[in-house]
Amino acid sequence: MEEFYIESDGIRLHSKLDKPEGFEKGPLCILFHGFTGHMEEDHIIAMQKAMNDMGVAVLRVESYGHGGSDGAFEDHTLYKWVTNALDVVAYAKKLDFVTDLYLCGHSQGGLLVMLVGGMCADDFKAILPISPAWMIPEGAREGNLLGIPFDPAHIPDLLCFDDKQLKGNYIRVAQTIHVEDEIARFKGPVFIVHGTADEAVPYFYGQKAAELYENATLVSIEGDDHCFTHHLDQMADAIRDFFRN
Repeated sequence: MEEFYIESDGIRLHSKLDKPEGFEKGPLCILFHGFTGHMEEDHIIAMQKAMNDMGVAVLRVESYGHGGSDGAFEDHTLYKWVTNALDVVAYAKKLDFVTDLYLCGHSQGGLLVMLVGGMCADDFKAILPISPAWMIPEGAREGNLLGIPFDPAHIPDLLCFDDKQLKGNYIRVAQTIHVEDEIARFKGPVFIVHGTADEAVPYFYGQKAAELYENATLVSIEGDDHCFTHHLDQMADAIRDFFRN
């Protein structure tokens, strides 16, 4: 494992590169966590190990305001995350050992994958949105962000999530994003894994995404939650199967 920082728009993004044993040249998957998350969560590590098992190197990255990266959580927006991701993709494309590039993310990271996948469609052999929270822009326009209600026409300066706060600019940015536009741009393989009992991102959104993409596969983890705490092994096995096939 190599640990380092990737520069992005004046800040540093905490990153780790995990290569399979004996790896010299081959595919690389960029892996992003979700809202309030970080790269050492159990489900993120399970994804990384599953890909390593299949001969895929993994670049885990913590986005603006999360984990060991620069920036305050309350200041993060989807625009900042997209800018970070575009810089990470540019970094990965310059690595001389990379033969094919994949993009994977969980929750808000899954939304990020859907956006950047469309923006950089020619760069990725496939994308893997896991429990993708692509209802966030829709909720921002309707006045509900992850269960917190607000007036979408009069956005509050601050939203509170348990022990965290988020500035209104997050909502202003999210309201402008239409994920369907980027879904339509990506024609390659899309691999979605979603728990049927997801309490944070309803399973319906995994189903809807799979229907909208031209070439999508949806693996359902029966009865599992947002982070696959009940059947983490099934989620990891699904990812192994994807790369094996």
